[in-house]
Amino acid sequence: MKPYTLQEINDVLKGTIYGTTNQKITAPEQLEVASNTEISFIGNKKYEKLWATSNACVAVVNEDISIEPGENRAFIKVKNADLAMSQVLELFAPAPPQFLVDIHPTATIDLTAVISNGVKIGAGCYVGPKVVIHENTILYPNVTILDECTIGKNTIIWSGAVVRERCHIGNDCIIHPNATIGADGFGFRPCSEKGLVKVPQIGNVIIGNGVEIGANSCVDRGKFSSTVVGDGCKIDNLVQIGHNSKLGRFCIMAGNSGLAGSVTLGNGVIIGGSASIKDHIKIGDGAIVGAGSGVAGDIEAGKTMLGYPAIEARDALKQWAILKRLVNDSKKSK
Repeated sequence: MKPYTLQEINDVLKGTIYGTTNQKITAPEQLEVASNTEISFIGNKKYEKLWATSNACVAVVNEDISIEPGENRAFIKVKNADLAMSQVLELFAPAPPQFLVDIHPTATIDLTAVISNGVKIGAGCYVGPKVVIHENTILYPNVTILDECTIGKNTIIWSGAVVRERCHIGNDCIIHPNATIGADGFGFRPCSEKGLVKVPQIGNVIIGNGVEIGANSCVDRGKFSSTVVGDGCKIDNLVQIGHNSKLGRFCIMAGNSGLAGSVTLGNGVIIGGSASIKDHIKIGDGAIVGAGSGVAGDIEAGKTMLGYPAIEARDALKQWAILKRLVNDSKKSK
């Protein structure tokens, strides 16, 4: 990785420098393990205490920091250290895996597929009939794109991902390894003669622009029409999105969370890790569902919900405090 001076990094961040250092900065690292040639960050005042024992020569910090950098050390003060650190990480990011040829000879591409300029397709990929892949998209080795799918511009699909037939992915998306877009929704009905009868899932998946789908996550196709993931949504690893669910713009779903069928999320909804949402639930704009919660009813816009079953966060916290006090009193009385 190329080393940078303090000033070169600040030219990118456009912050304010406090202190000075003559060290060339070789990499970003956590405060606790950084060496004296590395840059770290302090995104919250509670981590100020770690600076004294850190070896980092530079830290990107919020403007409200109350400590001094010290000898031959410097701070770059910015409005949001977390966002600024993402720019630092981009500076030091290694190059992605390289392609020796744009389309590997072992890739199988149907004659009816339309492959635009700048597309790269790795070894062992399969691109089916009537697929359209737009400019500068990258398919890493062993990606499968089945019939009549469309993939937008500048999208990256990592190895092992599968996009099933008639699904559509927008521009500037990232699909991580082994994600599955457009698998059958979980639809079965009991039958006295046949046991469980499979309900055909004849819809598709539509993914907007700037969406990121984590490794081993699944977005099921609709039973009738489309499962929709709106622009800018960020989906963590091991997430399940059930058939005919509809996510608004800029939603976040953390790892191991899941939506049952026909769930509707408004814009900017946050679903915490391992949270579960019952089918046909509607969650309003900006609502937050805490980690591990179970949602069994609609949630109004802007509400924060916790618990199993999920209730308003302030009520859940009161209940937990009361329960803790009852348990402690019971122990004392024995």
